[in-house]
Amino acid sequence: MNLIKPIKQDEALASEIAEARRRGREDALDIWWLGQSGFLVQWNKRLVLFDPYLSDSLTKKYAATDKPHIRMSERVIQPELLNAIDIVTSSHNHTDHLDAETLIPILNNNPDVTFIIPEANRSFVTERLHCKSDWPIGLNDGKHKTIHGITFHGVPAAHNDLERDELGNCLYMGYVVQFGMLTLYHSGDTLWYENMVEILQPFNIDIAFLPINGNIPSRRVAGNLNAEEAARLGKLIEARLVIPHHYDLFTFNTADPGEFIAAAENLHQPYKVLQLGERFTLASQ
Repeated sequence: MNLIKPIKQDEALASEIAEARRRGREDALDIWWLGQSGFLVQWNKRLVLFDPYLSDSLTKKYAATDKPHIRMSERVIQPELLNAIDIVTSSHNHTDHLDAETLIPILNNNPDVTFIIPEANRSFVTERLHCKSDWPIGLNDGKHKTIHGITFHGVPAAHNDLERDELGNCLYMGYVVQFGMLTLYHSGDTLWYENMVEILQPFNIDIAFLPINGNIPSRRVAGNLNAEEAARLGKLIEARLVIPHHYDLFTFNTADPGEFIAAAENLHQPYKVLQLGERFTLASQ
């Protein structure tokens, strides 16, 4: 099978990111899709990396099992090439959102980076990344933290359920992030849940990163919104733009972005479907 090749990759992408950072503005976001649920966002000369998965760790782990994770696309960028990263997030503990082979090189290469996680997952993160337990910044729903002028709000995610630890902290989360006048929602992995629209709508979200691979029990993995649900959620929360994610990585757990395009157009929901490694810039209105 011919793997999907990123539109820009490795050193060429790293160079583009560095140049965008040099020209960074307060009234615009530069966005790159790095595959699966991974996005890099540049704002005001700051770089924020959401849920990166940039290795073959899952393909190797499941190679000799009855659930092989066969890649559909080439890796977008070597993690060692990601420099000047200010903030990294993990939305939950699944490896495609918390990958040691991706994160340890990034953390080593960016010693001043801030790492944001669900508070419930602190012990798991500490063990997987071999970091100090008090180093990551833990969030829960209803809590927020401002770093370098960027404010992160924790919101729940259902993957497949709204699960909490014994202290009431969410195991699965999304983040609503305020970059000056621009507001972004990274869903993490989630299904639709009660009061989801009511939680998100007050943030006046400009751009929503939403999964489209759906919830199919025969895959034997936790599910997500499907294409129609992602488009409809964007419409109900009045997102200025929706970017779909969580597809085109593994053959057994993907979706056709054409179905999302059709649903979004039917609902008159603005959208942007990114190619791997493609840069997109959104300016404030």
